[in-house]
Formats: sequence, structure tokens, C-alpha cells
Amino acid sequence: MEDLERGMREIINHIMNKVIPSLDVKSVEKMMDMLIEAKKKGRKIMMVGAGRSGLVAKSFAMRLMHLGFKVYVLGETITPSVDKDDLVIAVSGSGSTQIVVSTAVAAKKKGAKIVSVTSHPDSPLGKISDHYVIIPGRTRVSKEADYFARQVLGIYEPLAPLGTLFEDSAMIFFDGLIAALMKRLNVNEEDMMRRHSDPVYIS
Repeated sequence: MEDLERGMREIINHIMNKVIPSLDVKSVEKMMDMLIEAKKKGRKIMMVGAGRSGLVAKSFAMRLMHLGFKVYVLGETITPSVDKDDLVIAVSGSGSTQIVVSTAVAAKKKGAKIVSVTSHPDSPLGKISDHYVIIPGRTRVSKEADYFARQVLGIYEPLAPLGTLFEDSAMIFFDGLIAALMKRLNVNEEDMMRRHSDPVYIS
């Protein structure tokens, strides 16, 4: 239990003492503006991430769906192609995960706007992005950039408080962003529940 509590406190302290104070308000507001503009113009929001970052991206996609956004997860079988002016949100702590970078590059060639959520704005992903939000997390970057290659080779990022801090922090950031979007869009929880998959809310 002592190790469990210590680990949880490390994560919470990181988010409270490093992530929240370091968030650039203007960067976050611009990301919100880009999301709202895409919604108003009926454009698609495309989420992309690999591994744990991919799961965080999917979680954010679900909440955006609850808010009425036209949102998809890149790589899923029912996801349509990226079109010009669609908004691609790429989640990668290192900003060097090859599958995420390659997807963002391909989307940008089609005229999509790229927003990255990363710890490293000077990374390949950060450099090709139209906008980025910095979430402090990883203290080092894996030498092997390809996510699937790391899995095959058995190269894993260290556990918290190093490797998982970005994903934990990004999850909290996205949930906070949803709360802020609810207020901006004047959407309440009841409105969101109507779009939820719970059979109770199917009319």
C-alpha cells in the first residue's frame, strides 16, 4: 500500500505542481477555438495516438462525440478519409512516435490542420503542427521512434513517475478541456447523456 500511495501522490503532485502551472492559457484557448470552429463548420475532428496515448485520444474522442462534434479515431475501420481543413489532434509525449508522425504528415498533405498535444514541441510532430499544447511528462525520449517496433523489441518506457506521466496528465488535461468546452458551448451533462451509448438513453 505504501508504494501504491507513493505512486499515486507522485502522479497527482506532478499534475498539480508542474502540468497545471505550466499550461499556456493562450495555447489552450486557441485549441478550443479551433475545435469550436471545426464544429460550427461541420468539419471532422480526427484523433490519433499510439499505445497509452492512443487510449487517451480515444477517451477524448468519446467526450467530443458527447458534445456533438463530428469526431473519429484514425486507424479505426469505420473512420472516413481526412479532408481539407479537417482538424487532426495528434497525441504523443515524445512527439517522435513514427506512426503518429507519419499519419500527421499524410493528413497535412491533404490540407488538414494538425494540433499536437506533446511534451516536446521541438520534436518531428511538433515541428509539422499548425498548433501545439505542451503537457510536461516524459523526462527522456526512447531511441526507437516506431511504437510497434518498440513492442516487438520489448523496449518499454519506464513506469510512473517517468513514462506514464504524460498519459496521466494528458487524460486530466482533456477532461478539463471538455469541462471548459461544455461551458463555451452551453452544453450540460443531460445533453451529453442523450448521445451516450447507454441503452437507457436510447429513444
